[in-house]
Amino acid sequence: MKLLLVEDSARLSAALVAGFRGEGFAVDHAADGRAALRHLEVHEYDLLILDLMLPQVSGLEVLRALRAAQTPVRVLVLSARDQIEDRVTALNLGADDYLLKPFDFAELKARVLALLRRRYGELSGRLTCGDLTLDTNARVAATRGAPLPLTPKEYALLETLLRHRGRSFTRAALFERLYDGLSDASDRVIEVVVSTLRTKLDRAGLPTLIETRRGFGYRVP
Repeated sequence: MKLLLVEDSARLSAALVAGFRGEGFAVDHAADGRAALRHLEVHEYDLLILDLMLPQVSGLEVLRALRAAQTPVRVLVLSARDQIEDRVTALNLGADDYLLKPFDFAELKARVLALLRRRYGELSGRLTCGDLTLDTNARVAATRGAPLPLTPKEYALLETLLRHRGRSFTRAALFERLYDGLSDASDRVIEVVVSTLRTKLDRAGLPTLIETRRGFGYRVP
């Protein structure tokens, strides 16, 4: 899953980027509203965490532009503005949730995961495919109840394919979803992730879960 954090506090941004990357998310950061709009023009995000009081372009203007363009990304406003009018305005402009500062990271993470479930129409935090189960809240995988040890990138790739069963993803498309915009890796790293993931799935008795469609990419049928 890929997030865009729009926050002008360097200290808070660093903590949140580290926290979400530690949970296996790909995270880009914009320190002002204008930079956020540039990111949104280039990249596709699953969720936007948006401060309202930003330099250059305000968070409300970012939100207004986002919804005018009918961009489907979920938006969680993270702001110190605690007046009812601020929350109502943000929600009316298309925000999906509003969390006040100061906050606890555990609650922020829970709200992010809840919005992601809503985006993909999931009623629970579990994705299943035969004997394989992904707990998207704990971000862990298991086969027949036994833990399947995955790296964060292996888990993220598997989660993406399971959330979009039947859809083929090219190497470039998977790279875009799994890595942040500052990554200096090549999209060929996806081949390595797929290879190591397949080895683990094979050992767990799921050798044909990920299918390669020549010219189209990878998918879970």
